[in-house]
Parts: sequence; structure tokens; C-alpha cells
Amino acid sequence: MNVYDWDDTIYRGDSTFGLVLYAYRHRPKTLLSIPRTAACGLLYVLRLMKKQTFKENLFHMFVMIPDMDAFVEEYTASHMDHVKQFYRDGQKPDDLVISASPEFLIQSFCRRAGIRRCMASPVNPKTGKYEGLNCHGEEKVRRFREIYPDASIESFYSDSRSDTPLAKLADHAYLVKGDRLKEWKV
Repeated sequence: MNVYDWDDTIYRGDSTFGLVLYAYRHRPKTLLSIPRTAACGLLYVLRLMKKQTFKENLFHMFVMIPDMDAFVEEYTASHMDHVKQFYRDGQKPDDLVISASPEFLIQSFCRRAGIRRCMASPVNPKTGKYEGLNCHGEEKVRRFREIYPDASIESFYSDSRSDTPLAKLADHAYLVKGDRLKEWKV
């Protein structure tokens, strides 16, 4: 099995940040969330707020989008051109995507891309609240082993060294920078 991070790996850019910007443009009521996001962003930068708490405050804007399911589908449909060609060329039926982005968002993208298996951060799309831990770093390994206790990873792809714990499980690991792949010695 090949395992991939999503943002800046398969997907060109950060899909969550893109969703937020798309909401500001297409659901203007969400602009009312900017002061809250800015205040929490400052607290996060000053290390007075945890990352997951900051993200929940950012995602609070979801309560202002009454048609959230349709909105996510609209966004993902309009951004499928962000899926990188290197992935399309090497895609396999048993690929797995593991991401820190909200699971409802990653699931929508993966369905459209023909990727049958994914796991990501459990965020309620109606409230923006986490229903578990942010799927990042060691949490990716825990989640992977919970579902695939004996599986081996042939190749792992990520843009970030924060994924080193998962890269260590793979026979081969690659850092993705733009459209280039570089062997990752872990």
C-alpha cells in the first residue's frame, strides 16, 4: 500500500485554507468570523492557545453556512484541478490518504479523485468542533495502526517532516516539493 499526505503533497496548496477563503468569497456571512479568527490566531502565535483550539475557533465559521454539505461539494468540485499530475500518473486502487485537514473535506476530495481510503481529523462540518484528535504527527501513526494493525507501507509521500513518524513505517519515503519527489532518508 502507498500512503500519502494530502495538502501540498497530492493537492497543490492547503485545502482547508482554500475552503476558508472560498467561504469568505461565496458565503459572505462568514466574514463575521474574521475578528474571532484573528484574536485566536494571535493567541496561537503567542503560544497561549493550542493548535487544535485555534482550528476549532477558525472552523466556528461553519455554523454560518446552513448548506455546509452542498457547500463542501461545490468547493471540492471547483478545486479538483489542484490534484497534482505525479499522483494521477501513479495512482493505485489501494492508496491511502492521511491528513490533518478535516475528514469531511478530505473524503469529498478523495471520492472525486477515485481514492477509496482516507483518514483525517474528525471535525463536525456543522459546528467546526473536533470529535477526536487532530490527525497530525504521531496521531497519524496511531490512526493508521488502529485501522491497519499489520499492514506495511510500500511508499509514503509527504511535503512535511512533521510526518516523520509515519515515514519511518514505510519501505520508501519521499518528500514532495511542488511536482518534484525527493527520496527521504528517515
